Amino acid sequence: MKLFITGFVQVFFVAVNTFLISRMLYAGVFVFGFLISFVWSWNVKRVAFGTIKDRLWYSLGAGTGSLAGLAACAWAFARFAK
Repeated sequence: MKLFITGFVQVFFVAVNTFLISRMLYAGVFVFGFLISFVWSWNVKRVAFGTIKDRLWYSLGAGTGSLAGLAACAWAFARFAK
């Protein structure tokens, strides 16, 4: 379950950062770029040397994080971009 959460958080941050880059929001890009790398620095060893089950949990979390990041950005854009 930890790898699911790690994958979720990392890819959620990537989705948000992609939105921030598209809007040229420099401070947000810096913060989320830092967070992406910080999370990645913790999980790279666990995933690379993990079992297939570990990799599947991480990937499932990453896919779910992508959807959540998209939803969060769509909500933020609809609310604040007017």
